[in-house]
Amino acid sequence: MRATIFAGLAALAASVTAIPTISAKGSKLFTSDGHQFFIKGIAYQLSPDDPLIDNTQCKLDASLMSTIGANAIRVYHVDPTGDHRGCMSTFADAGIHLFVDLDTVGTYILSDTPEWTRNQYSAYTKVVDEFQQYNNTAGFFVGNEILTNANSSIAAPYVKAAARDIKAYRDSKGYRKIPVGYSAADIPSLRPNLQNYLACGTNASEALDFFSLNAYEWCGDSSYDLSGYSELNQNASNYNIPIFFSETGCNKPEPRTFADQAAILGDRMNPYWSGAIIYERIAEANNYGLVSYGTPISATVSDQEASYIRSGTPTPISPDFSNLSKQWKTLTPTGVSESAYSPALTPPSCPAYTSDVWEVNGAVALPTLGQTYDAGVRSSITAGTAAASASGKASGTAASASPSASHTGSASGGNEIAGMSAGLVVVMLGFVWWL
Repeated sequence: MRATIFAGLAALAASVTAIPTISAKGSKLFTSDGHQFFIKGIAYQLSPDDPLIDNTQCKLDASLMSTIGANAIRVYHVDPTGDHRGCMSTFADAGIHLFVDLDTVGTYILSDTPEWTRNQYSAYTKVVDEFQQYNNTAGFFVGNEILTNANSSIAAPYVKAAARDIKAYRDSKGYRKIPVGYSAADIPSLRPNLQNYLACGTNASEALDFFSLNAYEWCGDSSYDLSGYSELNQNASNYNIPIFFSETGCNKPEPRTFADQAAILGDRMNPYWSGAIIYERIAEANNYGLVSYGTPISATVSDQEASYIRSGTPTPISPDFSNLSKQWKTLTPTGVSESAYSPALTPPSCPAYTSDVWEVNGAVALPTLGQTYDAGVRSSITAGTAAASASGKASGTAASASPSASHTGSASGGNEIAGMSAGLVVVMLGFVWWL
């Protein structure tokens, strides 16, 4: 009996610790075994509910994902009180890491009347507490598509304040330095100001660990220059923290060829970008799915999403699934080893106030936890008349709207709807041996 229990706990411990961890260093992501990490990810939100609780489903999905070389998933909503051991172990065994959003319904930062409250902080830290124990947790998002126009740039200091406090909490608890970042809507008028603002300043504790972009510019028979990726790449070429695509995969016209993956993971962009997450896993009315779980059932016109089956054996959607597989199998960037990499880039300047473009005046003091947002706070953020420098001007061409902005499984700026650590396993192993 003791031998059986010991063997089972040993297997669990091995599963928990087998996959290397991910950390941020300079402008790159690295595995704990010293290799640069390039994301080949898939947005994984089968429903508004937590998708990381049903291990039977996770096993089916992870098995198929691994056949095309996926090494990451993004999950928009989780229940921190749920048991995630099975699914996290399953994805770890498949070599798949997790990027998880901390916000959910009722806790996201609003764009027009932003707040960073103790209730939000408590909700975010509960997710951190739950997922920090898993080696394949690769990053936390403090927000998704909160800023969508120049007026909403007033919320940027609140995004930065949330990241500041989550990083401080992570460090105070002695947790692994899991990177904390933000997933931005691709809004040309906010480029590159938002990107630069979230990394600017002399106080590293207030800067994000990474920045990511939901971009759907490369559509159909496009190209590096025609799509606007050349401008995105230029904006990232001197960026001092990791940057990657947190959603991508335009679906007009169909079928999706995922030709942008050759650019993102190719020689022109992989010196600056850390890969991409494809939107999305499940087939729905928006036609972004890579797999289906069966023929949709009848539903009312007003509730089309309810007609889609969200569990069972996944069936690849042709030719999209195979198109992505073909792209990823030919793209194996190696980058640089961590031991050979010495970061030399410095934080960008904080962009100055520019009316109707960027309404945050440089390195303003960040909001404190629980601070009430009012006219006085807004004035302190927008105060100043300095003209924008060349680096503060908006750039780029109009981009397609992110499909997650209306997707029931996505955070979309929030407009949507107890585990066992490796250390505990070791303690239990010792206890069983003593018995």
